[in-house]
Amino acid sequence: MKRSDSNVARVFHALGDSTRRAMLERLSSGPMSVSVLAEPFDMSLAAVVQHLQILQKAGLVKTEKVGRVRSCRVEASGLRSAEEWLRARRPEWDRTLDRLEVFLDHPGKPRKK
Repeated sequence: MKRSDSNVARVFHALGDSTRRAMLERLSSGPMSVSVLAEPFDMSLAAVVQHLQILQKAGLVKTEKVGRVRSCRVEASGLRSAEEWLRARRPEWDRTLDRLEVFLDHPGKPRKK
């Protein structure tokens, strides 16, 4: 597996969990401490940290410890690998959807190969 493929896999894995998506949503308003980030979630602080570690490995979140407080923020560039992966596939998806539209508009018409 190429490095870029593993980056994409980590991003999609991280985004595949609703709690992690909610954490990213909260962080999109600005940096916050882990304890503040954890407030609305019905889980232990240790579980929140585990989610944050997955987001960090995917490159979606950066954390920094200042004194006794660990703060985290969104790392927008982390989405770049997933965005590039999606963009590369978009033309084929568009062609497939165009063919589907033609088929649905003219169901009895034979298809050209």
